[in-house]
Amino acid sequence: MEFPSDLKYHKEHTWVKIEDDIATIGITDHAQNALGEILFVDLPEVGETITQGETFGTVESAKVASDLYAPISGEIIEVNEELDDDPELVNNSPYEDGWMIKVKIKNPDEQNNLLSSSDYEKSLE
Repeated sequence: MEFPSDLKYHKEHTWVKIEDDIATIGITDHAQNALGEILFVDLPEVGETITQGETFGTVESAKVASDLYAPISGEIIEVNEELDDDPELVNNSPYEDGWMIKVKIKNPDEQNNLLSSSDYEKSLE
């Protein structure tokens, strides 16, 4: 499993890539592996706001439905609509093509609450 070092991680298995005041969010390689084949992703609409640590959607696999937890707060500015037709992108490319939402960051200091790739990997042991 891989955990890119340029990302930050939430303990509930979401990742965030921060570029200026925009955060791209998805689930980790560990999470997609544990879920198995992803069949459906339920995401919020553009314009909605999410709050760090609270759920913002669900992902359903052949095994289970699992809540998605926001690694950072903000307003949703883009949703990966490709996941509607091809939810397996999350399995095949969790950090690239399988991203879920993009958010305009509300409070940049919240990134201090997130884990580095090495700390996230240690949390899985």
